[in-house]
Amino acid sequence: MGIEGVLSQVQHGLIVSCQALPDEPLHGADSMVKMARAAQQGGAVAIRANGATDVRAIKQALSLPVIGLIKREYEDSDIYITPTLREMEELVEAGADIIALDATLRPRPGGCKLKRLIDYAHEHGVTSMADISTLEEALHAASLGVGCVSTTLSGYTPYSAQMDGPDLELVRRASELVPVPLIAEGRIHDPAQVEEAFRLGAHAVVVGSAITRPQLITQRFADAARKAVKSIYGDERQN
Repeated sequence: MGIEGVLSQVQHGLIVSCQALPDEPLHGADSMVKMARAAQQGGAVAIRANGATDVRAIKQALSLPVIGLIKREYEDSDIYITPTLREMEELVEAGADIIALDATLRPRPGGCKLKRLIDYAHEHGVTSMADISTLEEALHAASLGVGCVSTTLSGYTPYSAQMDGPDLELVRRASELVPVPLIAEGRIHDPAQVEEAFRLGAHAVVVGSAITRPQLITQRFADAARKAVKSIYGDERQN
């Protein structure tokens, strides 16, 4: 699938991020394939997955495009989403249709350059997705030839906007000013926020934790339950 083809396929659709870290209950390719299949049945147009093993397994099981990334920490950098050429190579080999990578302006491990990673994706016919935290980073990534940009990291760098919900102002400004498709992602918790992101110009919207991390979903409801009980009963403890 060509670069323009995969971006056209996800346009105006919901992308579901199916990820579970090693310390989470659903960690493992088998669980992520089941989660991805459920997302597909629910209407997702693509899946975002972490790790070559999960990417490969989901590609084999589903017909949807897969956005692949690899979270890997290096001692000399704060960047951990597809930080180096090593991760790019693994994701290309796994069959990722789009490769998401941290495109913030922070130094990469070992002095690796963002431009080299973007070029590598293009050389292998794979779309690159720049995960950014500010408009400046989005514009910089676009100038380097990235296929699309995503607001994934807004609020996750110390210098970007800090808020509980999605950075919809960044979605609006980037949609207007960045000359490549803009993907809205990050702390999108309810359908109304998805609708607003599209109204502000998003090419597609990614939702993750609100759909695919049951421990966090449960925590939101449990916190609401505790708050309600405290409001109704004060400090009484109910059996």
